[in-house]
Formats: sequence, C-alpha cells, structure tokens
Amino acid sequence: SGGSRESSFSEDKVKALLLEKDAKITSLTSEISKLQNMLTNTTSSHGGSLASSSHAKAKRHHPLTAFNTTITEESSGGTSQTRSRMGRHASISTANVLNALPDEGEDALALRIVDMFKDPNKHLKYLKSEQFAMDILTLGSRVRPVLEDEPRCVFLQSPCYVFGDIHGNLEDLHFFSDNIWRLGMSLTAGNFLFLGDYVDRGLSCLEVVAYLFAMKLLLPHKVFLLRGSHETRDVNGWEEHYGERSYIHQCRERFGEEVGYRVWEETNQVFDRIPLSAVIDQDIFCVHGGIPRSVSRESRIQDILSVPKVAGINPPYEHETEEYQQVASDCIWSDPASDEQESSGVDPTSGFGESLRGGGAICFGHKAVTNFLQQHNYSYIMRAHEAHAEGVAVSKGARVFTVFSTSKDHNQGSQAMAGCILVDFEKMQVINRSPAYRNKFVHRRDSVSLAGMTEAEIMQRAQLGLVTAADDGADDDDYEEYEDYDDDDDDY
Repeated sequence: SGGSRESSFSEDKVKALLLEKDAKITSLTSEISKLQNMLTNTTSSHGGSLASSSHAKAKRHHPLTAFNTTITEESSGGTSQTRSRMGRHASISTANVLNALPDEGEDALALRIVDMFKDPNKHLKYLKSEQFAMDILTLGSRVRPVLEDEPRCVFLQSPCYVFGDIHGNLEDLHFFSDNIWRLGMSLTAGNFLFLGDYVDRGLSCLEVVAYLFAMKLLLPHKVFLLRGSHETRDVNGWEEHYGERSYIHQCRERFGEEVGYRVWEETNQVFDRIPLSAVIDQDIFCVHGGIPRSVSRESRIQDILSVPKVAGINPPYEHETEEYQQVASDCIWSDPASDEQESSGVDPTSGFGESLRGGGAICFGHKAVTNFLQQHNYSYIMRAHEAHAEGVAVSKGARVFTVFSTSKDHNQGSQAMAGCILVDFEKMQVINRSPAYRNKFVHRRDSVSLAGMTEAEIMQRAQLGLVTAADDGADDDDYEEYEDYDDDDDDY
C-alpha cells in the first residue's frame, strides 16, 4: 500500500514536470514564431531575399467553423447576435465541405445564464426561482470535471485579460463586459483570467458565480478561473462576520434553508477544484494572494502542481498533507510586505514574514520576490487580494502588480476604480473604470430611474444588489475585512 502511494506520488511528480516543460516549449515556439515574423517583415520591406524564410515559421492549426455570427444593434443601445450556417451560395464542393463540419451546437443552460447577465432587471422572477437554483446546481456538476482536469498551475499565452477580486459586484463585472468583451468573449481575441474572490461582500454573488461558471463551460480553453481566499468554506460560510453579504446567507435567503445549503455546498465543491495559479508567456506568474514558500527541492511551480486536484484548504480534506496545504494557503492568502515589515518583520534570508492578517498567513518581501522570479526566470507577479482605490497598484520595484476589479464594499470611497490588466504580447496595459462611468442597471435609491417603481419593486431589486443605498460608496466600517481574524481560534 505504501509502495503504491509512493508510485502514484512519483507519477504525479513526473506529470507535473512534463507539464511545466511542455509550457516552456510552447512559449519558446511562440517566441520563435514572433521573431521569424519580425525578420520576414523586415527583410520583405527592404526587398531582401530572406523573405522566403517564412516557410520555417511554426504552423498553428485553425479549425474551420461552419457558422457566422451576425451582430444587430438594439434600441436599448445593446446588441444581439444570431448564428447562421455559411455557404448558402457556395459551390457544391465548398458546400459539401462546410456541411461536413461538426455543428458546435448551443448550450441552452449556459446561454440562459448569459442572457440573464446582460440585463438582470428583466429576469427578477427567474433570479429568485427554484429554476435558478437548479441551474446553478447543474452548472456546478458540469463545470466541476472541467476544472478538476486542469493543472493546479495553468499555462497561458497572451493576449490575456487579467481580473482581480469581483466579490459579488455585478455592476463592475458588467462594465468590463460592456467595454472589453462587448461582442461576447467568444468573439474577443485573447484569454480571460480571473484571479479569485468571486463571492462575499457584494449582494450579487450568485449571479457572478453562475455567469463565470457558464463562461467556463462555454469557453473552457479561453476562460480561466483561479481560486481566491473566499473560495473556501471557512470564509464564504462565515455568516457571523459578513451577515447578509456572506455567500452562504445569500444562498439561503434566496432559495431557502435546504436548497440554499445545497447550492452553497455544490459551488464549494467546484471551488475545491479551481486551479491556484497561472503563468502567462512563461514570464508572468498569476495568483490570488502571492508566492508560496518552498516545501521541496523542486521549483515552486512544481510544488503548486503537486497540490491535490481536490483541495478544501480551509478546512482541508483528510488527504491533504500539511506541506501542500501550506502551499495552497500561501497562494490564496499571502500579501506583499509593507515598508515597515520589510525593515523589521521579514526574514532576511527567505524574504518571508508573518502577515498583518494573522491566522498563519504570510507576507513576502523584496528578497522573496527576487528569489522566486530568478528561480523560474519570470519577470512579474500579478495578484489580487488587496483593495486599491486606483484599481491596479504596483510594488516591489515594479515587479508585483495588484489587480482589484471591484470598486465597492471595501472602504475605498466613492472615487474608487475597478481595474484589470491586458497582457498583450510585449506590452501590459491597465484598464480602469472611472468613478464617473454610468452603468445600465444598478441604480442608487435616490435615482430618477426608480421614480416610477413601487416600494416593493425597489426592495426586490435591492435584495439582488440592483439598487444601492443613496450614500453608496462611503466608507462602511461594518465590513472591514480582516479585523476579526486575529481574534478567531481557527487558522483563518
């Protein structure tokens, strides 16, 4: 039995090593292709004979689809899409080829969720129905194996949009949808990487979870989800601390005690399977919290890849070893060290120290960042986990980026922005939502848009997070995030 476990563990190590090596090969192949394109363009523009070297470029396969998408503008200012088969006027031979292509089909459940996301105000009855609860349960059961099949560190290529904490804020998520993937993610070039913390604090946690699960189901090789500290039962089940803003409370309030608990547990089963980190272009390490401490002689990426594919973390399952629970916890909980911590609280050898959050969480300083980047030959770290009024913050010698994609519920004031980063080949660009940006469907209680509604209609929308208080944006001391962690007997 012990030998069997050893053999299985060794196999996992080999698979993890091969996965990392494959990612490096893919990245180098992509880099060679870019350089060859540049060389070809340069020699072509100067009439050089080296233009013929284009035949040496790495070839990528581009599967043909038999459908086109027609975009129509609606009176509301939005757009609608219709799919139709190509080749109606093509020759017989071309039509035969097109007709032989597989029909990708449409996922009715996922598309129903996407339709809800476009305008929640039109789906109020559905959002409070048992049908919505059953849809979330079905989504969870279907997306669970997709996430479990992914490595604990996914390797991506740019272009890639990177998003930080969302925390049940449908309004800011809709801003990104309206401006970054206005025609839909499937028709927008690049990958989409979300760094975790999808639930708690905001009042639209269920809508956010359903939408992200649906997009992962529709576009499994384009949409990537990472796990945050709130994708653990100890945190998103902490109703005593977060009250009506806790995820478990919203599940029970919306669907009742029994069904609500089923929805909460099913989505946590999905969270248990979400990867912990990603690497873009073999150069940018992405994670929710920060870099983990080493627990083996292997690289830290290997340590992450060795974390079980089903991990509770807080609390852990019986099969989770202490070492790899630490790796996972460091990934979702750690923070960059402050200037004060750098001078007095960080170990000068390792670069790690105790976090101000308490509960066993750590912070990482300049030394830890340098060691990690040098060990893996990376240039940057992108993480979330900390609120910043400017949306994106830079630290540790401009090597660590903190991305925060919600502008609300974190004591950042009415001028806070929600940000994301576009990693676009050789360039990184920050995209922020201005405080002056007007959204379409979330309104303050004193808005003229609500003038014709009854008090019952307003309350119904308020319960779903679609109506906010008149003074929304002011500091809210009731939800200072980590003030209670030090006093709690549990680790987190």
